[in-house]
Amino acid sequence: MSAAAKNSLLIVDDEASNLLLISETLGDLYTIYTAKEAKDAFHKANDLRPDLILLDIIMPEISGYHLLGMLKSHAATQNIPVIFISGLDSDEDVEFGLQLGVADYINKPICGGLLKKRIENQLTIVNLNRRIQRAETPPAPGGNG
Repeated sequence: MSAAAKNSLLIVDDEASNLLLISETLGDLYTIYTAKEAKDAFHKANDLRPDLILLDIIMPEISGYHLLGMLKSHAATQNIPVIFISGLDSDEDVEFGLQLGVADYINKPICGGLLKKRIENQLTIVNLNRRIQRAETPPAPGGNG
């Protein structure tokens, strides 16, 4: 994508230091939105329609697991890919996240290079799917196209 049309990310984590670290790591590459609470994240996802959501699992009030379920059950957000970023790092935790429908799973502490590559991979899929949809969509009646 061109600089004028950067992909957008919604980063959801209750720890301000994690939001800052991830935002600083990715801010030159993407349009960044942040949320510290799941309810705020759900509303931002619905309103802003980010291209990808980075989601912590362990948060107060509503867990990342529950928020993922909310996102997947809502028509406006169900197709936004989600990457869990979590300190829960057992194979069972990763497998459970994947069963719930996350696109990927990154363990904390975060490795900036790995984070960038996994985001790049997911956004490549998002952008290719958009190109396919545009190619398959017939032109509007009366259009030039």
